[in-house]
Amino acid sequence: MMELIAQNMAPIMFVSLIGFLLLGYPVAFALAANGLVFFIIGVELAPLSNGTINLSWPLLNAMPERFWGVLSNETLLAIPFFTFMGIVLEKSGMAEDLLDTIGQLFGPVRGGLAYAVIIVGALLAATTGVVAASVIAMGLISLPIMLRYGYDRRIASGVIAASGTLAQIIPPSLVLIVLADQLGRSVGDMYKGAMIPGLVLTSIYLGYVALMSVLRPASMPALPKEARTLGSGVTSLAVALAAGLALFYGAEKYLETNHNPKDAGILAAALAVLVIYAVAVLDKALKINAMSRLAQQVVIVLIPPLALIFLVLGTIFLGVATPTEGGAMGAVGALILSAMKRRLNYGVVRDALAATTRLSAFVMFILLGARVFSLTFYGVNGHLWVEHLLVSLPGGEMGFLIVVSLLVFFLAFFLDFFELAFIIVPLLAPAAEKLGIDLIWFGVILGVNMQTSFMHPPFGFALFFLRSVAPKSPYIDKLTGKLTDPVKTSHIYWGAVPFVFIQIIMIGIVIAFPGMVMHYKGKAVDPSTIELKLPEMPGLGGGLGGLGGFGAPGAAPGSAPGGMGLGLPPLGAPGAPTGAPATPPQGGGASLVPAPMGLGGLPAASN
Repeated sequence: MMELIAQNMAPIMFVSLIGFLLLGYPVAFALAANGLVFFIIGVELAPLSNGTINLSWPLLNAMPERFWGVLSNETLLAIPFFTFMGIVLEKSGMAEDLLDTIGQLFGPVRGGLAYAVIIVGALLAATTGVVAASVIAMGLISLPIMLRYGYDRRIASGVIAASGTLAQIIPPSLVLIVLADQLGRSVGDMYKGAMIPGLVLTSIYLGYVALMSVLRPASMPALPKEARTLGSGVTSLAVALAAGLALFYGAEKYLETNHNPKDAGILAAALAVLVIYAVAVLDKALKINAMSRLAQQVVIVLIPPLALIFLVLGTIFLGVATPTEGGAMGAVGALILSAMKRRLNYGVVRDALAATTRLSAFVMFILLGARVFSLTFYGVNGHLWVEHLLVSLPGGEMGFLIVVSLLVFFLAFFLDFFELAFIIVPLLAPAAEKLGIDLIWFGVILGVNMQTSFMHPPFGFALFFLRSVAPKSPYIDKLTGKLTDPVKTSHIYWGAVPFVFIQIIMIGIVIAFPGMVMHYKGKAVDPSTIELKLPEMPGLGGGLGGLGGFGAPGAAPGSAPGGMGLGLPPLGAPGAPTGAPATPPQGGGASLVPAPMGLGGLPAASN
């Protein structure tokens, strides 16, 4: 019996960890306790394991070094920077300005507020990377407005919760940083790979709202005219957008011709955005009013977060900054934006630092617990057990991806994304690499899958965040003075269901079309287009045919009879004139293999 337990220590240890977590123990302590308990058991049962267990007491001496590896990990420094940036932006009122402005822009359209929530959710995701900040901000600001104008409570709740979870997959997502670290890949590559799937998922959300506005028009009415305080002016905005595109096109062509073509697009976009922003600010400050109020407000409100996105992601994609440095610049940029809005004070900084410290400590303790667990789990060959189990699945690569996606989706009902990333991903990565799966692609698939952990019950944190700010009892609307019904928990849960299905569909799309992610590698190089050219060599007759430069003293290069003053024949092809380059072989490009030759100008003997 003891021999059986010793030889199956890995699955027993894994099942015990799941039991600890289901009992509600904190993840960090459950990991560490599980690792230490099974380490003691493993040391005692090692003689009975037939070589399966490789644990001994001196192995604990490696623990301080493993802890130091976590504490000195510079990649994880990006987490506190991006968390601080997100919370400062939340306090700065940027979300409120964006929702109000974009809501009025789409106000005349049926479902316009829902479109605005999704677009603002994507912008907040690209600036904050924090789900809680996005969901709470939009729940506080947009949910009362949507209820005021007759939106269905389930659709309103689902749109807000789902849009907040875009911070999981759109860079600079915290989960992408953790996944890149656990998979041993570059955070910048992970960001590049996740950008298109994040935008596609946003587009599918918008498509769902458009479909529901046709099927159930009464569930998402347009804003009444009296609610659109910025008035009309879409034509003016379209003209400004056209001018910006024209400026972008001209600047891109100029930069491609006169500077580095690789960075021309990003630099041209930055120039066009800055010019349009300057024009809008001057137009409003000098009261020229060449642009409509709506156009002015849209440009002035949208450009600062877009500039912050460029400051963070643009510098990372250009290779100017590492993700950690990009996060530091983003934190400074958030402080500047908050100061520009006159919202920066001691309370904002204190709250941001406190929340950042809590999250960073949470991540750090989970990582330290995971180190204790992995030391024991690897000592009982648990990684080999998991690898053999997954690699032998039917269907090869596709079967592995489907089974892993189902496993992560199921575990997401009980674990949040940090726990999944630190416990499950290190076990899955070796099997994925052995099957030849690109780990950036694999990481993006996992990121989209983990996004569902925020949306489905019983532990969907986005649902909890929204529940904490949604009205729980009837209330009097401040603007209309009417009694408004509350939002029930069932409304929030049922509203999230369609978006969970959309996220499942998105997982299938990323698996079916890996090119959405693999573009991070850049353009593939065709070996047949590579040309190898030898440089011109002065004094050698212009090529390899003759070495006239070794002529007799005082003779001009290449002028000695026979081509060389050392009594040797020219080093060219047989019959080639002195000092002339050898004729390349027919039927192909240049060859690096010299023509056969012998001494005395005679052809070399054939083998």
